[in-house]
Amino acid sequence: MTTNIFAKFDKEIDTKELMADVKEASENGVGNYKEVSHGEYEVAVETMELKASKKGDPMVSIWFKIVSDGEFKGSIIFFNQVITQGFQIHIVNELLRTLVSEMGSPINIEFESYTQYNELIMDVFESISETFEYALSYQEGKKGFNTYEITEVYELED
Repeated sequence: MTTNIFAKFDKEIDTKELMADVKEASENGVGNYKEVSHGEYEVAVETMELKASKKGDPMVSIWFKIVSDGEFKGSIIFFNQVITQGFQIHIVNELLRTLVSEMGSPINIEFESYTQYNELIMDVFESISETFEYALSYQEGKKGFNTYEITEVYELED
């Protein structure tokens, strides 16, 4: 009976693609990362999305890739904020506002619905991803939660 579940997995999951992913992870050293210490870093926004958390709640996820030289160059600082309460949306809004603050015509950062917020996050990412880098203060705040503050914005030259 238990073998049926494995056959089901084999049928439902593209195992050839999965094998290619395993090979790529092996070649790129995925999983062998050093946890980034709190500090000040120059970063680029690698990924930004609204997705479901492990519990299924709406969550904003931003990956800050460290571009400054040093021990952690190329490492990722993960920002993940569930947004089911007003103060949580406020935290994300403030971060998004600083990310777009140097744009000629900044994007209006407001929450109206999850569908609208998803589109807003995609618009912000598209507007900043290849145009700006940031000085990020990544610290430990109250109750052990990480804090993220953009302290400077750098416009990239073409």
